Amino acid sequence: MSASGIDTAFAGSIPQFYERHLVPLIFAPYASDLAARVASRAPSRVLEIAAGTGVVTRALASLLPASTVIVATDLNQAMLDQAKSIGTSRPVEWRQADAMQLPFPDASFDIVVCQFGAMFFPDKPAAFAQARRVLRNGGAFLFNVWDRLEENEFADDVTQALAACFPDDPPRFLARVPHGYHDASRIAQDVASGGFDRPPQIDTVTQRSRADSAEVPAIAYCQGTPLRSEIEARDPSRLAEATAAAAAAIEKRFGPGVVDGKIQALVVAAER
Repeated sequence: MSASGIDTAFAGSIPQFYERHLVPLIFAPYASDLAARVASRAPSRVLEIAAGTGVVTRALASLLPASTVIVATDLNQAMLDQAKSIGTSRPVEWRQADAMQLPFPDASFDIVVCQFGAMFFPDKPAAFAQARRVLRNGGAFLFNVWDRLEENEFADDVTQALAACFPDDPPRFLARVPHGYHDASRIAQDVASGGFDRPPQIDTVTQRSRADSAEVPAIAYCQGTPLRSEIEARDPSRLAEATAAAAAAIEKRFGPGVVDGKIQALVVAAER
């Protein structure tokens, strides 16, 4: 499988590991933040792209009134199936859709929201142009992306541990994709290239990532993201060994028992 194919392969058991381990570890705090930003604008129609297993969708459903229409989409049907199996506090519309070719009319939403999906878009200005196209005048595109790897301690530890496990061909998914789109000037340029006339507001938001043991973030990253596919592409028999090495690196830095690491992201608001 090519690197680009591996980078978007949220299939097999990955959606379950993602939801069980990664969502509470790093995604839930930012979902609450992003949903609150959406709610503060009192939209009547909201489109979520790259919804994953629905952590933001659930937060939106809890915060927004029942009269607000929420449409949640993702490219990967397996992730949507996991999201639908968990459900939401009130009805939302689930739909498989590619953010690069949104199947919605022009000017049909007040808000387009995307949590940690923009890094995966193969042509970011084109995807941003799609978000702008489906926004009404006065609407906004709200999205977040991870800051650089070094500002996210567990992900950094995992990446370094796997480099030691596979010195001739280190798995670099975390550095290449989730933490590879953090330059604010580049983001602003891509937003402008997508047709947004005003410079976006970009906020740096720091949170804490906590788990009962170092094994939890090791499993989350090594088995709940496409990093798993990268490890198995090198040697499918070494997944457990790689996960254990990642856990050992985190425990070395944070000690045994409960671990508490820094996570950091950029939150972007582009006005239509």
